[in-house]
Amino acid sequence: MTLFSRFSDHIGAALDALAAKNALPAGLDRSAISVEPPRDPAHGDVATNAAMVLAKPAGMNPRALADLLVAELGALDEVTGAGVAGPGFINLRLADESWREELGLIHGEGDEYGRSAMGQGRCVNVEYVSANPTGPMHVGHCRGAVVGDALAALLEYAGHKVIREYYVNDAGAQVDVLARSVHLRYREALGEDVGAIPEGLYPGDYLMPVAGKLAVEYGDRFVGAPESAWLGLFRAEAVSAMMDMIRADLAKLGIHHDLFSSEAELQAAGKPADAEKWLREHDLVYDGELEAPKGETPEDWEPVELPLFRSTRFGDDQDRPIKKSDGSWTYFGADLAYHFQKSQDADELIDIWGADHAGTVKRIKAAVAALTGGQKKFDVKLVQMVRLLKNGEPFKMSKRAGNFVTLADIVDEVGKDAVRFTMLTRKADAQMDFDFAKVVEASRDNPVFYVQYAHARIASLKRKLAEAGIAAAAPNPARLDDHELGLVKLLAQFPRIVESAASAREPHRIAFYLGEVAAAFHAWWNMGNDNPEARVIIADDSELTATRLYLADGIGQVIRNGLHLMGVEALEEMV
Repeated sequence: MTLFSRFSDHIGAALDALAAKNALPAGLDRSAISVEPPRDPAHGDVATNAAMVLAKPAGMNPRALADLLVAELGALDEVTGAGVAGPGFINLRLADESWREELGLIHGEGDEYGRSAMGQGRCVNVEYVSANPTGPMHVGHCRGAVVGDALAALLEYAGHKVIREYYVNDAGAQVDVLARSVHLRYREALGEDVGAIPEGLYPGDYLMPVAGKLAVEYGDRFVGAPESAWLGLFRAEAVSAMMDMIRADLAKLGIHHDLFSSEAELQAAGKPADAEKWLREHDLVYDGELEAPKGETPEDWEPVELPLFRSTRFGDDQDRPIKKSDGSWTYFGADLAYHFQKSQDADELIDIWGADHAGTVKRIKAAVAALTGGQKKFDVKLVQMVRLLKNGEPFKMSKRAGNFVTLADIVDEVGKDAVRFTMLTRKADAQMDFDFAKVVEASRDNPVFYVQYAHARIASLKRKLAEAGIAAAAPNPARLDDHELGLVKLLAQFPRIVESAASAREPHRIAFYLGEVAAAFHAWWNMGNDNPEARVIIADDSELTATRLYLADGIGQVIRNGLHLMGVEALEEMV
């Protein structure tokens, strides 16, 4: 049990004791109680809002309740000071031994330090990327892919069962355009001069391999054939080839999904019709006419009766059609059925979408609320676009994709780790600049380098120890000074950072925290430049050397655990 989780239990026990004395009503909701470091370290080591949260439902004055809690908590052996601040916040100061024990826990738990049971095994479906299977992944998909993958890893580490899902949009007009684009390249592979790629078709030369394969397999059989003879075949072959390419591109980023769900298969299985039937039975779909679009005159508008989902019941600004006038499913109708299917196997759903889909969030949330009776939590995380730069200037690369920079281009240019870490250095819904020069720069201004360099420096200590010929000794944590215990206090925050990041669905918090740890480590390391006695390796004091190395290894362990959540390698050496 980590330090902050232990104090959560201490506070719970103190509240139980007050309830047993009839000093506090029993059965109060404690879910909003927080246990965290004070904003100002001068106030102590651990702070809690327990009195502030419980005072009103208990019918008590916050400071009076805080005083009662301070009396209980101040009696703990590891608490050296307890006080009340402001309207009722409680600050505790801990004995140094608590932090020495926490450092031992970091070493004892190793790769498991920070892992939480918070999720209680609840199943969360995280759907991310879900790019149309019409070409290679591009930079617009890259950030969402990293955010989704890091969030899935974070939720798993925090005790959830996670399904990583990719929704394959292989039904609709865009895959028919793909098939026609492949057919053009197929004719080209057979020697025909097709000229410039017509407007409306996909121009990238990534279609040549699948077209060449079809040319070898079928010869000129489909050159002059009607579209109806080849469209289905070419569509299936093209989608399969594009998905192979997409999986390969994602693998470059270390991303692997558990499940690929096909929109075409969903529709073929009648899932949208099943969802419509269920919704009609519950008076959530009716046949009605849409209002005229804004700006249309009555002469331009022909009202058509369509099946409409009652999304206004769930906060949307108008009811939404689930079918088009030709009887085919709207994107929303198919998406509604897909989310209905996902909800059967998960307790919670999270979608990672590009910010350009912001307008559809309200309606799909309404649909999920309707289909699950409000019993399944559903969240949509919007990811803003990335602007590519080099040395501060807009950057374009030669590419085979037609008119965009591919994900593979980016990874090949700067490496997986730089891409993944950088994409997590800002909140997902904030605009981001990705500067190819900055993300590989060996400076403290580059957070990727700064964190990996901290780990590499720690790894170098054992090599330096061997070179110095210093005999191994047992560490003595009692020799850690106040500054060094301050580093342990920072490390001890990792488990609660994991829980807060998982709870908020914000994996960027791990990157921010690792930056803070790296900065603190480098500052400690650099103290030895001015004062040889502050160095980790002290030639004539093997015990102090072992103790500082023990601290450094603890720092390295926490950095490794955090980088693992981000899908980034903890380097032993910097090239």
